Amino acid sequence: MAEVASAPNGQQQVPLDTIPISPSDNPSGTSDESAVTNSSANSDIRTVFDDPDNFNVKHPLMNHWTLWFTKPPSGKGDNWNELLKEVISFDSVEEFWGIYNNITPTSELALKSDYHLFKKGVRPEWEDVQNKHGGKWAFQFKEKKSINIDALWLHVMLAAIGENLEDEDDNEVMGVVVNVRRGFYRIGLWTRTVGKALPGDQGKGRSTDQGKEVLLKIGKRFKQSLQLKESEAVEFSGHTDSAHSGSTRAKAKFVA
Repeated sequence: MAEVASAPNGQQQVPLDTIPISPSDNPSGTSDESAVTNSSANSDIRTVFDDPDNFNVKHPLMNHWTLWFTKPPSGKGDNWNELLKEVISFDSVEEFWGIYNNITPTSELALKSDYHLFKKGVRPEWEDVQNKHGGKWAFQFKEKKSINIDALWLHVMLAAIGENLEDEDDNEVMGVVVNVRRGFYRIGLWTRTVGKALPGDQGKGRSTDQGKEVLLKIGKRFKQSLQLKESEAVEFSGHTDSAHSGSTRAKAKFVA
C-alpha cells in the first residue's frame, strides 16, 4: 500500500505518490506568483487535496531529509569522503517529487554507485556520531534483471519520509540506502541503535528485549516495503561488527 499524507479538514488521506510535483500552468494565463498573491489576498488557501492544478500550500514532512550520492571510485586511492556527495535537502512532499523526477534512476547508475536518503544532519557513514552505535537492515537482490529496482527504491524512500517504518516514539530510523553492484542491488535501512539503550537515553531507555522487539518490528516493515516473500529474509547487523569484519556484511544479529 502506498504511504499516505494526512488530508486537511478530515478529508480522506491521499497517497504520497499521487501528489503532483508542482502546480500546472495557470489556465487563466496569469503567473503562478500572481495566482498565489491573489489567492492570499482572498484568503483562498488551496491544497492539492481540493485543487491539484493550482495549489499554493506545500505538504510538510515530519522530518527534514538529505539525499546523498556516492560516485564510483576511479581507482584504489580514492577517498570515501571525496566520493560521497551531498545532493540536496528537502522537507515537503512536493520537493521530494521535484528532486526524484530530476535525478538519474537507480537502474541507470554506474556500478559501485549509491544513493543515500538520510535525516538532515546525519551523514551516511558508520563514524557519524548518530550512527556509530547503530546498525542496518539489508537485503540483496541477486537477480538484477528480474526486479524493478526503481520501483522498490522509491517505495522504500516513501516509507521512510512517510514515517511508516517505525512508530512515533521509536526514534530509530536514520536513513535508507541503495547500492548498485555488479552482481546485485542492495537496499538497506540504518538504525540509531542495535537494540541497546545509549548513554544519552537514561530515564527513557529501553531494555535489551524491548530494543530487540522495536528493531524486529522495523525489520518486518522494511521487508514489507521491499515487497519480499515470507521465505525471503532481511538481515540486521551492527556497524561496529561490520567495521571489525572489514565488510558491509557482518554476521546477522537479527533476521526478519
